[in-house]
Amino acid sequence: MYDIIIKNGTIIDGTGNPKFAGDIAISEGKISFIGDLHNEHAHCEIDAFGKYVSPGFIDVNNHSDTYWRIFLDPALESLLYQGVTTIIGGNCGSSLAPLANHEVIRSIQKWVDVKKISFNWLSMGEFLHEVGQKGLSMNFGTLVGHGTLRRGFVGDEVRDISPAEMKLMKKMLTSAMKEGALGFSTGLVYTHAKLASSREIAELAEIVKKYNGVYTTHIRGEGSELIKAVEEAIRIASETGVRLQISHLKAMGKKNWKLMEEALNLIETARTSGIDIHFDVYPYTSTGSVLYITLPDWVTEGGRTMMLSRLKDPETRKRVIREMHQSDFDFSKITISISSLDKTLNRKSVLELAQIQGKTVEDVVIDVLIASEGHVVTMMEVLSEKNVDNAVINPFSIISSNGSGYCLEHRETGEMVHPRNFGAFPRVLATYVRDRGVVGWEEAIFKMSGLPAKKFGITNRGVLTKGNHADLVIFDPEKIKDLATIENPYQYSQGIDYVFVNGQIALNSGKITDQRAGEVLRRKASLFEF
Repeated sequence: MYDIIIKNGTIIDGTGNPKFAGDIAISEGKISFIGDLHNEHAHCEIDAFGKYVSPGFIDVNNHSDTYWRIFLDPALESLLYQGVTTIIGGNCGSSLAPLANHEVIRSIQKWVDVKKISFNWLSMGEFLHEVGQKGLSMNFGTLVGHGTLRRGFVGDEVRDISPAEMKLMKKMLTSAMKEGALGFSTGLVYTHAKLASSREIAELAEIVKKYNGVYTTHIRGEGSELIKAVEEAIRIASETGVRLQISHLKAMGKKNWKLMEEALNLIETARTSGIDIHFDVYPYTSTGSVLYITLPDWVTEGGRTMMLSRLKDPETRKRVIREMHQSDFDFSKITISISSLDKTLNRKSVLELAQIQGKTVEDVVIDVLIASEGHVVTMMEVLSEKNVDNAVINPFSIISSNGSGYCLEHRETGEMVHPRNFGAFPRVLATYVRDRGVVGWEEAIFKMSGLPAKKFGITNRGVLTKGNHADLVIFDPEKIKDLATIENPYQYSQGIDYVFVNGQIALNSGKITDQRAGEVLRRKASLFEF
Protein backbone atom coordinates (compact mmCIF):
# COMPACT_ATOMS: atom_id res chain seq x y z
CA MET A 1 0.00 0.00 0.00
CA TYR A 2 1.22 3.50 -0.89
CA ASP A 3 1.56 6.26 1.71
CA ILE A 4 -0.39 8.83 -0.35
CA ILE A 5 -2.28 8.71 -3.62
CA ILE A 6 -3.37 11.89 -5.42
CA LYS A 7 -6.19 10.89 -7.77
CA ASN A 8 -8.01 12.49 -10.70
CA GLY A 9 -5.69 15.46 -11.05
CA THR A 10 -4.38 17.22 -14.13
CA ILE A 11 -0.61 16.80 -13.99
CA ILE A 12 1.81 19.51 -15.11
CA ASP A 13 5.10 17.71 -14.66
CA GLY A 14 7.55 20.64 -14.72
CA THR A 15 9.26 19.73 -17.99
CA GLY A 16 7.23 22.11 -20.15
CA ASN A 17 5.45 19.17 -21.79
CA PRO A 18 1.64 19.25 -22.17
CA LYS A 19 -0.46 18.60 -19.08
CA PHE A 20 -2.23 15.26 -18.78
CA ALA A 21 -4.75 13.49 -16.58
CA GLY A 22 -3.34 11.01 -14.08
CA ASP A 23 -2.76 9.85 -10.54
CA ILE A 24 0.39 10.10 -8.41
CA ALA A 25 1.51 7.76 -5.65
CA ILE A 26 3.95 8.72 -2.90
CA SER A 27 5.92 6.29 -0.74
CA GLU A 28 8.69 7.02 1.75
CA GLY A 29 8.91 10.65 0.68
CA LYS A 30 9.32 9.97 -3.03
CA ILE A 31 7.13 9.67 -6.09
CA SER A 32 6.62 5.94 -6.59
CA PHE A 33 4.16 5.87 -9.49
CA ILE A 34 2.47 8.15 -12.02
CA GLY A 35 -0.41 6.79 -14.10
CA ASP A 36 -3.77 5.14 -13.51
CA LEU A 37 -4.28 4.27 -9.84
CA HIS A 38 -8.07 4.28 -9.60
CA ASN A 39 -8.09 0.69 -8.27
CA GLU A 40 -5.26 1.30 -5.80
CA HIS A 41 -5.47 2.51 -2.21
CA ALA A 42 -3.23 4.36 0.23
CA HIS A 43 -3.10 5.44 3.85
CA CYS A 44 -4.05 8.91 2.61
CA GLU A 45 -6.03 9.52 -0.57
CA ILE A 46 -6.63 12.97 -2.03
CA ASP A 47 -9.13 13.67 -4.80
CA ALA A 48 -7.64 16.35 -7.07
CA PHE A 49 -10.50 16.45 -9.58
CA GLY A 50 -10.60 19.86 -11.27
CA LYS A 51 -7.18 20.73 -9.79
CA TYR A 52 -3.67 20.94 -11.22
CA VAL A 53 -0.84 18.94 -9.70
CA SER A 54 2.65 20.35 -10.26
CA PRO A 55 6.14 20.19 -8.77
CA GLY A 56 6.73 22.43 -5.78
CA PHE A 57 8.08 25.82 -6.79
CA ILE A 58 11.80 26.55 -6.45
CA ASP A 59 12.61 30.12 -5.44
CA VAL A 60 16.19 30.65 -6.63
CA ASN A 61 16.39 34.26 -5.47
CA ASN A 62 15.33 34.21 -1.86
CA HIS A 63 16.58 36.20 1.13
CA SER A 64 15.07 34.32 4.07
CA ASP A 65 18.63 33.66 5.25
CA THR A 66 20.05 37.21 5.24
CA TYR A 67 16.78 38.59 6.66
CA TRP A 68 17.24 35.92 9.38
CA ARG A 69 13.77 34.50 8.72
CA ILE A 70 14.95 30.88 8.58
CA PHE A 71 15.89 31.24 12.25
CA LEU A 72 13.13 33.56 13.50
CA ASP A 73 10.27 31.88 11.65
CA PRO A 74 11.29 28.54 10.09
CA ALA A 75 7.71 27.85 8.97
CA LEU A 76 8.16 30.53 6.26
CA GLU A 77 4.39 30.58 5.87
CA SER A 78 4.06 33.26 3.19
CA LEU A 79 6.21 31.12 0.90
CA LEU A 80 4.37 27.87 1.62
CA TYR A 81 1.05 29.51 0.76
CA GLN A 82 2.61 30.35 -2.63
CA GLY A 83 3.51 26.72 -3.28
CA VAL A 84 7.24 27.17 -2.67
CA THR A 85 8.99 23.99 -1.51
CA THR A 86 12.64 24.95 -2.05
CA ILE A 87 14.49 28.23 -1.50
CA ILE A 88 18.02 29.23 -2.47
CA GLY A 89 19.82 31.73 -0.22
CA GLY A 90 23.18 33.44 -0.39
CA ASN A 91 22.00 35.76 -3.15
CA CYS A 92 23.24 39.17 -4.28
CA GLY A 93 26.69 38.75 -2.76
CA SER A 94 25.53 38.10 0.82
CA SER A 95 25.56 34.65 2.41
CA LEU A 96 25.69 33.47 6.01
CA ALA A 97 28.77 31.33 5.33
CA PRO A 98 31.66 30.88 5.02
CA LEU A 99 32.84 33.53 7.47
CA ALA A 100 36.53 34.44 7.74
CA ASN A 101 35.78 35.64 11.29
CA HIS A 102 32.81 36.44 13.50
CA GLU A 103 32.83 40.11 12.49
CA VAL A 104 31.85 39.26 8.94
CA ILE A 105 28.23 38.68 9.96
CA ARG A 106 28.01 42.48 9.85
CA SER A 107 27.93 42.14 6.07
CA ILE A 108 24.17 41.51 6.35
CA GLN A 109 23.47 44.48 8.63
CA LYS A 110 21.79 46.33 5.77
CA TRP A 111 18.92 43.83 6.08
CA VAL A 112 18.80 42.93 9.78
CA ASP A 113 19.94 44.27 13.15
CA VAL A 114 22.99 42.07 13.74
CA LYS A 115 23.21 43.15 17.39
CA LYS A 116 20.19 40.94 18.09
CA ILE A 117 21.45 37.75 16.50
CA SER A 118 23.74 34.97 17.61
CA PHE A 119 25.41 32.24 15.57
CA ASN A 120 27.84 29.40 16.11
CA TRP A 121 29.44 28.64 12.76
CA LEU A 122 32.17 29.83 10.41
CA SER A 123 32.42 27.24 7.63
CA MET A 124 29.77 26.38 5.06
CA GLY A 125 29.54 22.85 6.42
CA GLU A 126 28.91 24.12 9.96
CA PHE A 127 26.26 26.54 8.71
CA LEU A 128 24.38 23.94 6.69
CA HIS A 129 24.45 21.58 9.67
CA GLU A 130 22.95 24.31 11.86
CA VAL A 131 20.19 25.03 9.33
CA GLY A 132 19.43 21.32 9.23
CA GLN A 133 18.70 21.43 12.97
CA LYS A 134 16.13 24.24 12.66
CA GLY A 135 13.32 22.21 11.13
CA LEU A 136 12.47 24.35 8.10
CA SER A 137 9.15 23.80 6.41
CA MET A 138 10.89 23.67 3.02
CA ASN A 139 14.20 22.71 1.44
CA PHE A 140 17.11 25.12 1.65
CA GLY A 141 20.30 25.47 -0.38
CA THR A 142 22.73 28.36 -0.57
CA LEU A 143 25.25 30.15 -2.71
CA VAL A 144 28.50 31.69 -1.44
CA GLY A 145 28.30 35.47 -1.29
CA HIS A 146 31.19 37.39 -2.81
CA GLY A 147 30.58 40.29 -0.43
CA THR A 148 30.72 37.92 2.53
CA LEU A 149 34.04 36.50 1.35
CA ARG A 150 35.50 39.91 0.55
CA ARG A 151 34.52 41.63 3.77
CA GLY A 152 36.26 38.90 5.70
CA PHE A 153 39.49 40.49 4.53
CA VAL A 154 38.82 44.17 3.79
CA GLY A 155 36.28 44.83 6.56
CA ASP A 156 34.76 48.25 6.01
CA GLU A 157 37.53 49.37 3.67
CA VAL A 158 36.67 49.89 0.04
CA ARG A 159 39.80 48.82 -1.82
CA ASP A 160 41.32 46.25 -4.11
CA ILE A 161 42.01 42.75 -2.85
CA SER A 162 45.69 41.87 -2.44
CA PRO A 163 47.10 38.74 -4.13
CA ALA A 164 47.45 37.05 -0.73
CA GLU A 165 43.84 37.85 0.16
CA MET A 166 42.68 36.63 -3.22
CA LYS A 167 44.40 33.32 -2.60
CA LEU A 168 42.57 32.97 0.72
CA MET A 169 39.22 33.90 -0.86
CA LYS A 170 39.71 31.19 -3.46
CA LYS A 171 40.56 28.69 -0.75
CA MET A 172 37.41 29.56 1.22
CA LEU A 173 35.23 29.35 -1.90
CA THR A 174 36.72 25.98 -2.81
CA SER A 175 36.03 24.61 0.66
CA ALA A 176 32.48 25.94 0.62
CA MET A 177 31.78 24.33 -2.74
CA LYS A 178 33.14 21.01 -1.47
CA GLU A 179 30.90 21.33 1.59
CA GLY A 180 27.76 21.72 -0.50
CA ALA A 181 27.32 25.29 -1.74
CA LEU A 182 25.39 25.42 -5.02
CA GLY A 183 27.42 28.26 -6.47
CA PHE A 184 28.60 31.82 -6.02
CA SER A 185 26.83 35.19 -6.06
CA THR A 186 27.85 38.82 -6.41
CA GLY A 187 26.14 42.06 -5.41
CA LEU A 188 28.23 44.48 -7.45
CA VAL A 189 25.91 47.42 -6.75
CA TYR A 190 26.74 47.40 -3.03
CA THR A 191 29.46 49.51 -1.47
CA HIS A 192 31.92 46.80 -0.49
CA ALA A 193 31.86 45.10 -3.89
CA LYS A 194 31.81 48.08 -6.25
CA LEU A 195 35.59 48.15 -6.55
CA ALA A 196 35.86 44.45 -7.32
CA SER A 197 37.31 44.06 -10.80
CA SER A 198 35.94 41.77 -13.49
CA ARG A 199 39.19 39.82 -13.16
CA GLU A 200 38.57 39.25 -9.45
CA ILE A 201 35.08 37.92 -10.17
CA ALA A 202 36.30 35.78 -13.06
CA GLU A 203 38.99 34.11 -10.95
CA LEU A 204 36.37 33.11 -8.41
CA ALA A 205 33.93 32.06 -11.14
CA GLU A 206 36.57 29.68 -12.49
CA ILE A 207 36.41 27.78 -9.21
CA VAL A 208 32.63 27.63 -9.42
CA LYS A 209 32.92 26.26 -12.95
CA LYS A 210 35.34 23.56 -11.76
CA TYR A 211 32.74 22.37 -9.25
CA ASN A 212 29.87 22.68 -11.73
CA GLY A 213 28.16 25.41 -9.72
CA VAL A 214 26.20 28.42 -10.91
CA TYR A 215 27.30 32.07 -10.84
CA THR A 216 24.49 34.51 -10.01
CA THR A 217 24.97 38.25 -10.11
CA HIS A 218 23.18 41.37 -8.95
CA ILE A 219 24.91 43.32 -11.71
CA ARG A 220 26.75 46.63 -11.24
CA GLY A 221 23.93 48.82 -12.39
CA GLU A 222 20.26 48.59 -13.30
CA GLY A 223 19.81 52.18 -14.48
CA SER A 224 21.81 53.90 -17.19
CA GLU A 225 24.64 51.38 -16.59
CA LEU A 226 22.42 48.36 -17.38
CA ILE A 227 23.88 47.40 -20.76
CA LYS A 228 27.51 47.63 -19.64
CA ALA A 229 26.65 45.64 -16.53
CA VAL A 230 24.97 42.85 -18.52
CA GLU A 231 27.90 42.80 -20.95
CA GLU A 232 30.33 42.38 -18.05
CA ALA A 233 28.39 39.42 -16.68
CA ILE A 234 28.27 37.77 -20.10
CA ARG A 235 31.99 38.39 -20.64
CA ILE A 236 32.84 36.66 -17.35
CA ALA A 237 30.69 33.67 -18.30
CA SER A 238 32.27 33.54 -21.74
CA GLU A 239 35.81 33.62 -20.34
CA THR A 240 35.22 31.03 -17.62
CA GLY A 241 32.47 28.79 -19.03
CA VAL A 242 30.50 29.12 -15.80
CA ARG A 243 26.71 28.85 -15.81
CA LEU A 244 25.35 32.40 -15.45
CA GLN A 245 22.19 33.65 -13.75
CA ILE A 246 21.45 37.39 -13.71
CA SER A 247 19.48 38.22 -10.57
CA HIS A 248 16.18 40.15 -10.83
CA LEU A 249 16.93 41.64 -14.25
CA LYS A 250 15.32 45.06 -14.60
CA ALA A 251 15.72 48.60 -15.93
CA MET A 252 15.19 51.15 -13.16
CA GLY A 253 13.85 54.62 -13.88
CA LYS A 254 11.63 55.76 -16.76
CA LYS A 255 14.59 57.20 -18.69
CA ASN A 256 16.18 53.76 -18.72
CA TRP A 257 13.19 51.59 -19.54
CA LYS A 258 14.18 51.53 -23.21
CA LEU A 259 17.38 49.66 -22.26
CA MET A 260 15.51 46.51 -21.23
CA GLU A 261 14.95 45.37 -24.81
CA GLU A 262 18.66 45.65 -25.56
CA ALA A 263 19.52 43.77 -22.36
CA LEU A 264 17.20 40.91 -23.37
CA ASN A 265 18.74 40.90 -26.86
CA LEU A 266 22.21 40.59 -25.33
CA ILE A 267 21.07 37.59 -23.31
CA GLU A 268 19.47 35.92 -26.30
CA THR A 269 22.58 36.52 -28.42
CA ALA A 270 24.78 35.05 -25.68
CA ARG A 271 22.56 31.95 -25.63
CA THR A 272 23.00 31.44 -29.35
CA SER A 273 26.78 31.62 -28.89
CA GLY A 274 26.68 28.77 -26.40
CA ILE A 275 26.69 30.61 -23.07
CA ASP A 276 24.50 29.01 -20.40
CA ILE A 277 22.71 32.19 -19.29
CA HIS A 278 19.34 32.79 -17.67
CA PHE A 279 17.86 35.52 -15.49
CA ASP A 280 15.19 35.68 -12.82
CA VAL A 281 12.31 38.10 -12.48
CA TYR A 282 9.60 38.93 -9.95
CA PRO A 283 6.23 40.12 -11.32
CA TYR A 284 5.99 43.61 -9.82
CA THR A 285 6.84 47.14 -10.96
CA SER A 286 8.13 48.20 -7.53
CA THR A 287 11.59 47.22 -6.32
CA GLY A 288 12.86 46.69 -2.80
CA SER A 289 16.36 47.64 -1.73
CA VAL A 290 18.44 49.61 0.74
CA LEU A 291 18.13 53.39 0.56
CA TYR A 292 21.83 54.19 0.42
CA ILE A 293 22.26 52.76 -3.09
CA THR A 294 20.43 55.84 -4.42
CA LEU A 295 23.36 58.05 -3.34
CA PRO A 296 26.35 58.90 -5.56
CA ASP A 297 28.91 56.09 -5.39
CA TRP A 298 31.63 58.12 -3.66
CA VAL A 299 29.37 58.92 -0.68
CA THR A 300 29.31 55.30 0.49
CA GLU A 301 33.02 54.57 0.02
CA GLY A 302 34.55 53.32 3.26
CA GLY A 303 31.31 51.89 4.59
CA ARG A 304 28.42 53.10 6.71
CA THR A 305 30.43 55.13 9.24
CA MET A 306 32.19 57.12 6.53
CA MET A 307 28.91 57.62 4.65
CA LEU A 308 27.18 59.06 7.73
CA SER A 309 30.15 61.31 8.45
CA ARG A 310 29.97 62.75 4.95
CA LEU A 311 26.21 63.27 5.08
CA LYS A 312 26.51 65.13 8.40
CA ASP A 313 29.11 67.55 7.04
CA PRO A 314 27.25 70.66 5.75
CA GLU A 315 29.55 71.31 2.77
CA THR A 316 29.69 67.68 1.70
CA ARG A 317 25.93 67.43 2.06
CA LYS A 318 25.52 70.31 -0.40
CA ARG A 319 27.64 68.43 -2.94
CA VAL A 320 25.64 65.23 -2.42
CA ILE A 321 22.34 67.05 -2.96
CA ARG A 322 23.69 68.78 -6.06
CA GLU A 323 24.70 65.44 -7.59
CA MET A 324 21.40 63.83 -6.59
CA HIS A 325 19.61 66.67 -8.45
CA GLN A 326 21.73 65.97 -11.52
CA SER A 327 21.03 62.24 -11.52
CA ASP A 328 18.17 60.71 -13.49
CA PHE A 329 16.69 59.01 -10.43
CA ASP A 330 13.24 60.07 -9.23
CA PHE A 331 13.57 60.15 -5.44
CA SER A 332 9.86 60.96 -5.07
CA LYS A 333 9.09 57.31 -6.00
CA ILE A 334 10.69 55.98 -2.79
CA THR A 335 8.61 54.58 0.07
CA ILE A 336 10.16 53.58 3.38
CA SER A 337 9.36 49.98 4.28
CA ILE A 338 11.78 48.99 7.05
CA SER A 339 13.82 51.30 9.25
CA SER A 340 15.23 51.50 12.74
CA LEU A 341 13.20 54.66 13.38
CA ASP A 342 9.68 55.08 14.74
CA LYS A 343 7.18 52.61 13.23
CA THR A 344 5.06 55.49 11.98
CA LEU A 345 7.78 56.37 9.48
CA ASN A 346 7.33 53.02 7.73
CA ARG A 347 4.81 53.20 4.85
CA LYS A 348 5.59 56.89 4.36
CA SER A 349 6.80 58.02 0.95
CA VAL A 350 9.76 60.35 0.64
CA LEU A 351 7.51 62.79 -1.24
CA GLU A 352 4.96 62.75 1.58
CA LEU A 353 7.65 63.43 4.20
CA ALA A 354 9.08 66.22 2.05
CA GLN A 355 5.69 67.92 1.79
CA ILE A 356 5.02 67.60 5.52
CA GLN A 357 8.44 68.99 6.45
CA GLY A 358 8.70 71.58 3.68
CA LYS A 359 11.94 70.05 2.36
CA THR A 360 13.20 68.64 -0.91
CA VAL A 361 13.03 64.88 -1.49
CA GLU A 362 16.83 64.80 -1.60
CA ASP A 363 17.05 66.42 1.83
CA VAL A 364 14.57 63.90 3.23
CA VAL A 365 16.60 60.96 1.87
CA ILE A 366 19.71 62.25 3.63
CA ASP A 367 17.86 63.06 6.87
CA VAL A 368 16.33 59.58 7.02
CA LEU A 369 19.69 57.91 6.39
CA ILE A 370 21.34 59.92 9.16
CA ALA A 371 18.52 59.39 11.66
CA SER A 372 18.41 55.63 11.03
CA GLU A 373 22.20 55.26 10.91
CA GLY A 374 21.93 53.99 7.36
CA HIS A 375 19.57 51.09 8.13
CA VAL A 376 16.66 51.76 5.77
CA VAL A 377 14.98 49.38 3.34
CA THR A 378 12.69 50.93 0.76
CA MET A 379 10.27 50.20 -2.03
CA MET A 380 10.55 52.17 -5.25
CA GLU A 381 7.95 52.33 -8.01
CA VAL A 382 10.47 52.60 -10.83
CA LEU A 383 9.87 49.72 -13.26
CA SER A 384 7.93 49.48 -16.51
CA GLU A 385 5.01 47.06 -16.59
CA LYS A 386 5.77 46.30 -20.23
CA ASN A 387 9.35 45.39 -19.34
CA VAL A 388 8.18 43.12 -16.52
CA ASP A 389 5.80 41.44 -18.98
CA ASN A 390 8.58 40.89 -21.50
CA ALA A 391 10.85 39.46 -18.81
CA VAL A 392 8.22 37.05 -17.49
CA ILE A 393 7.44 35.64 -20.95
CA ASN A 394 11.05 35.51 -22.15
CA PRO A 395 12.13 31.87 -22.75
CA PHE A 396 15.26 32.33 -20.63
CA SER A 397 13.60 33.73 -17.50
CA ILE A 398 13.05 31.98 -14.18
CA ILE A 399 10.32 33.16 -11.81
CA SER A 400 11.52 34.13 -8.34
CA SER A 401 10.30 36.22 -5.42
CA ASN A 402 13.49 38.06 -4.46
CA GLY A 403 11.78 38.00 -1.08
CA SER A 404 11.58 36.22 2.26
CA GLY A 405 9.17 34.11 4.26
CA TYR A 406 6.88 35.82 6.81
CA CYS A 407 3.86 35.05 8.94
CA LEU A 408 0.87 37.38 9.34
CA GLU A 409 1.94 38.26 12.88
CA HIS A 410 5.00 40.02 11.49
CA ARG A 411 2.79 42.98 10.63
CA GLU A 412 2.94 43.91 14.33
CA THR A 413 6.56 45.00 13.81
CA GLY A 414 5.32 47.85 11.64
CA GLU A 415 7.53 46.77 8.77
CA MET A 416 6.02 47.32 5.35
CA VAL A 417 7.30 44.29 3.48
CA HIS A 418 7.11 43.92 -0.30
CA PRO A 419 4.02 42.04 -1.57
CA ARG A 420 6.33 39.67 -3.48
CA ASN A 421 7.03 37.98 -0.14
CA PHE A 422 3.41 36.81 -0.12
CA GLY A 423 2.33 36.62 -3.74
CA ALA A 424 5.01 36.35 -6.45
CA PHE A 425 4.34 32.83 -7.76
CA PRO A 426 0.50 32.85 -7.64
CA ARG A 427 0.59 36.32 -9.22
CA VAL A 428 2.28 34.91 -12.32
CA LEU A 429 -0.15 31.99 -12.54
CA ALA A 430 -3.23 34.16 -11.98
CA THR A 431 -2.33 37.26 -13.97
CA TYR A 432 0.02 36.14 -16.73
CA VAL A 433 -1.37 32.65 -17.35
CA ARG A 434 -5.07 32.51 -16.49
CA ASP A 435 -6.24 36.11 -16.87
CA ARG A 436 -4.07 37.39 -19.71
CA GLY A 437 -2.91 34.21 -21.40
CA VAL A 438 0.54 35.56 -22.28
CA VAL A 439 2.22 32.42 -20.85
CA GLY A 440 0.90 28.87 -20.90
CA TRP A 441 0.42 26.84 -17.73
CA GLU A 442 3.12 24.37 -18.70
CA GLU A 443 5.71 27.02 -19.50
CA ALA A 444 5.00 29.01 -16.34
CA ILE A 445 5.32 25.92 -14.15
CA PHE A 446 8.55 25.00 -15.99
CA LYS A 447 9.96 28.43 -15.10
CA MET A 448 9.12 27.76 -11.44
CA SER A 449 10.28 24.16 -11.15
CA GLY A 450 12.06 22.14 -13.81
CA LEU A 451 14.15 25.00 -15.20
CA PRO A 452 15.46 26.35 -11.86
CA ALA A 453 16.20 22.80 -10.68
CA LYS A 454 18.30 22.12 -13.76
CA LYS A 455 20.01 25.52 -13.67
CA PHE A 456 21.05 25.27 -10.03
CA GLY A 457 21.98 21.60 -10.08
CA ILE A 458 19.16 20.53 -7.76
CA THR A 459 18.87 16.83 -8.46
CA ASN A 460 15.75 14.67 -8.18
CA ARG A 461 13.46 17.66 -7.72
CA GLY A 462 11.60 20.12 -9.91
CA VAL A 463 10.00 17.50 -12.15
CA LEU A 464 7.21 15.01 -11.39
CA THR A 465 8.72 11.66 -12.29
CA LYS A 466 9.12 8.31 -10.57
CA GLY A 467 11.94 8.31 -8.01
CA ASN A 468 12.07 12.08 -7.47
CA HIS A 469 11.46 13.62 -4.07
CA ALA A 470 7.76 14.26 -3.53
CA ASP A 471 7.73 18.07 -3.54
CA LEU A 472 4.30 18.81 -5.01
CA VAL A 473 1.60 21.44 -5.20
CA ILE A 474 -2.13 20.92 -5.78
CA PHE A 475 -3.92 24.11 -6.80
CA ASP A 476 -7.19 25.27 -8.29
CA PRO A 477 -6.47 27.00 -11.62
CA GLU A 478 -9.66 29.04 -11.31
CA LYS A 479 -9.03 30.24 -7.76
CA ILE A 480 -5.27 30.67 -7.48
CA LYS A 481 -4.59 34.32 -6.78
CA ASP A 482 -2.22 36.65 -4.97
CA LEU A 483 -3.88 39.00 -2.47
CA ALA A 484 -0.88 40.95 -1.15
CA THR A 485 -0.65 44.60 -2.17
CA ILE A 486 1.73 47.47 -1.50
CA GLU A 487 -0.83 48.94 0.92
CA ASN A 488 -1.62 45.61 2.63
CA PRO A 489 1.11 43.05 1.94
CA TYR A 490 0.25 40.75 4.86
CA GLN A 491 -2.21 38.55 2.99
CA TYR A 492 -1.57 34.93 2.11
CA SER A 493 -2.24 33.83 -1.45
CA GLN A 494 -5.28 31.67 -2.11
CA GLY A 495 -6.15 28.75 -4.38
CA ILE A 496 -3.36 26.40 -3.31
CA ASP A 497 -4.91 23.45 -1.50
CA TYR A 498 -1.97 21.17 -0.75
CA VAL A 499 1.79 21.50 -0.56
CA PHE A 500 3.97 18.42 -0.08
CA VAL A 501 7.60 18.68 1.00
CA ASN A 502 9.53 15.42 0.78
CA GLY A 503 6.27 13.51 0.87
CA GLN A 504 4.95 15.25 4.00
CA ILE A 505 1.88 17.47 3.88
CA ALA A 506 2.99 21.00 4.76
CA LEU A 507 -0.24 22.66 3.59
CA ASN A 508 -3.45 20.66 4.03
CA SER A 509 -6.71 21.92 2.51
CA GLY A 510 -5.27 25.42 2.51
CA LYS A 511 -4.06 25.31 6.12
CA ILE A 512 -0.49 25.16 7.41
CA THR A 513 0.37 21.95 9.26
CA ASP A 514 3.08 21.38 11.85
CA GLN A 515 5.20 19.31 9.45
CA ARG A 516 8.77 20.58 9.07
CA ALA A 517 10.09 18.19 6.45
CA GLY A 518 12.48 20.53 4.64
CA GLU A 519 15.96 19.22 3.86
CA VAL A 520 19.27 21.00 3.41
CA LEU A 521 20.32 20.73 -0.23
CA ARG A 522 23.99 20.25 -0.97
CA ARG A 523 25.65 20.32 -4.36
CA LYS A 524 26.31 16.80 -5.56
CA ALA A 525 30.01 15.98 -5.90
CA SER A 526 31.16 15.49 -9.47
CA LEU A 527 33.04 12.40 -10.55
CA PHE A 528 35.62 14.73 -12.05
CA GLU A 529 36.50 16.57 -8.84
CA PHE A 530 39.90 16.04 -7.31
